[in-house]
Amino acid sequence: MNTKKTDYLNWILIMGIMLLLLELSFFNGGLIFSLLVAAGCIYIGRKRLPKQSGKLLFWIGIIGFIFHILNMMTFKFFLLAILIHLVLKFIQAKREPVHIKPILKEPLSMEGPLLKKEPLFRNTLFERQKTDEHVYEWNDINIQTGVGDTVIDLSYTVLPKGEAVIVTRHFIGNVQILVPYEVEVAISHSAIAGHVKIFEQEPLKFFNQNISFQTPHYEKATQKVKIVTSMMTGDLEVKRI
Repeated sequence: MNTKKTDYLNWILIMGIMLLLLELSFFNGGLIFSLLVAAGCIYIGRKRLPKQSGKLLFWIGIIGFIFHILNMMTFKFFLLAILIHLVLKFIQAKREPVHIKPILKEPLSMEGPLLKKEPLFRNTLFERQKTDEHVYEWNDINIQTGVGDTVIDLSYTVLPKGEAVIVTRHFIGNVQILVPYEVEVAISHSAIAGHVKIFEQEPLKFFNQNISFQTPHYEKATQKVKIVTSMMTGDLEVKRI
């Protein structure tokens, strides 16, 4: 997968270089001269700072440089390529969820008294993440997601005694958390728009609110999970399994 991504980016870069050479050779030959003039104004302006003439030349150079870059066909090509890439990533995230397969293993590295541990989830921009049906070692979750759904199944791990923590921050997407029956739960949720369904309760419609729930024996429980979620739009479901 990483090789495919690298090849994809390499092709974009090669096409961008070819387009730049074509633009400079056939369509916009004066661009190099204009950019050199702008760069010269920036250089001379910096030399004369803080004089008024220096400030004037510096900002004329900056504005001219940005203006010429924004009007280049190459820049527009890269902008279009980024937009298409984001749209394809969004479509792929909806169709093919990324399965997270945590495996029990030794921590990767130790620096002095600190022990580095691999997180169960990672921050993503356009992806759907889900714990796979695989036994894994628990590690508190703290993630940020742009667009995509997240499914956290706690039935394939052994929660530590005390309070386990799950913190998720989503821009757009749904969060589903599957909790064993014997585990007590405290939930704090904030969203602009969406729905919330906790266990067997009826779904609650949400609009620019924050709410908190807690099971009756949470404070005295030896094994419990604290769930903190926030999102722009999306649904939260906490379900017993």
